Amino acid sequence: MITTSLVGALMPGYAAYAASKAAVEMMAKILAKELKGTAITVNCIAPGPVATELFFAGKSEETIKRIEDASPLGRLGEPKDVSQLVGFLAGDAGELVNGQVIRVNGGFVI
Repeated sequence: MITTSLVGALMPGYAAYAASKAAVEMMAKILAKELKGTAITVNCIAPGPVATELFFAGKSEETIKRIEDASPLGRLGEPKDVSQLVGFLAGDAGELVNGQVIRVNGGFVI
């Protein structure tokens, strides 16, 4: 499941969005237990700021720079940062990861 690092950021103006994604996180944790014995795992990937067209829409260069600077890595995430984790979780290497929320945000939310 895809959620958002905004659940942990507690940013004003995002209450409804963060609340809806927090519900997704709780659903994943419960489903992970409900699917016991099926070999099906359920996890959430919670991206932080990712350099996509949707992210850039309506933001000034100043705002984008401020968000980049808020990350200890000093950059926005890239779609590949998220997709590589999806691949890991969907493959055999991720079979023991279950009921987790994994924030892919470069440390943006700590």
